[in-house]
Amino acid sequence: MSSSIVVDGDACPVKAEIVKVAKSGGVPVVMVSSYDHRIEPVEGVRVVQVDRSSQSVDLYIVNHIVKGDIVITQDFGLASIALGKGAVVLSPRGEQYTNGNIEYLMERRHESAKRRRAGGRSKGPKPMSDADRDRFQQKLTKVLLDMQEKDDI
Repeated sequence: MSSSIVVDGDACPVKAEIVKVAKSGGVPVVMVSSYDHRIEPVEGVRVVQVDRSSQSVDLYIVNHIVKGDIVITQDFGLASIALGKGAVVLSPRGEQYTNGNIEYLMERRHESAKRRRAGGRSKGPKPMSDADRDRFQQKLTKVLLDMQEKDDI
């Protein structure tokens, strides 16, 4: 398999889980973050640091992914573009972004932003739980296995 796992690393809470699954599957990992976030290099992981402007990580990822890569991000905009480039996209909670659900997620984000601008409040995301981490790890493992099966055909 020539795919890589490319991680929007600035706020990714499942870095250790990604490294563990990637290592067992023999898949290289690229962690991309701004210089404001320190990511310790480990075996099998290439760390790329970019400038701290708001879209630098996203732009790097978009410009370097290829069809078949796996992108891990919480950013719906990045997820949408990555889907357009033929990547498999997962959230850190194990939700798979697809062409079928990304439009709804983007619309929901837009509505929440409008509500906040109008003075309304919205809840932030729930804290990551062990169940969330397990779900993510299971989903990433399943995606890798599915990709390997396709390569074997």
